[in-house]
Amino acid sequence: MALFRSATVPGVTSGRPTLIAIDHDDYYAEHVGHTADGRQFFLTTPFVPADPEAGEGDEFVARFLFDSAGHLLEATIDAFGPRHLMDREARRRTYEARLAQLGPVTFGRIEVAPFEVQRSGTTFGLIPRPPEEDGESWWVELHPGNYMAFTEPWDSGEYDT
Repeated sequence: MALFRSATVPGVTSGRPTLIAIDHDDYYAEHVGHTADGRQFFLTTPFVPADPEAGEGDEFVARFLFDSAGHLLEATIDAFGPRHLMDREARRRTYEARLAQLGPVTFGRIEVAPFEVQRSGTTFGLIPRPPEEDGESWWVELHPGNYMAFTEPWDSGEYDT
């Protein structure tokens, strides 16, 4: 049985993924990997972009913890307010603390299911976006901020920014 399955959608050549791979890198996926007990994690800094009509935006530290099969177990999300007002040192300390709380970790590829959670009135997660027109592919986008976007092949481990 393949790890990366997708459902068939009439009129398109790809389908909604059940798992996507994220490879460790030196950019947005710098802190992805496995805990000593086999869980998978993703530590990141999502944001709500500033919008003159909707408000000043928000900055966050998010740690997503998954079981060994890739299902979300826990989402720990800390809010820091608008970028121009946030305490950057407090955010850095929180980020480092969330990583340290995992104990010994190994950085590397993770394979996780799309998910979404609500915190602070915001939707967080790896959220599938279906094709808008025939022939287009599904995407899975990291929200808020949409700063990582995945498409087939789901097992490539690569993303667009």
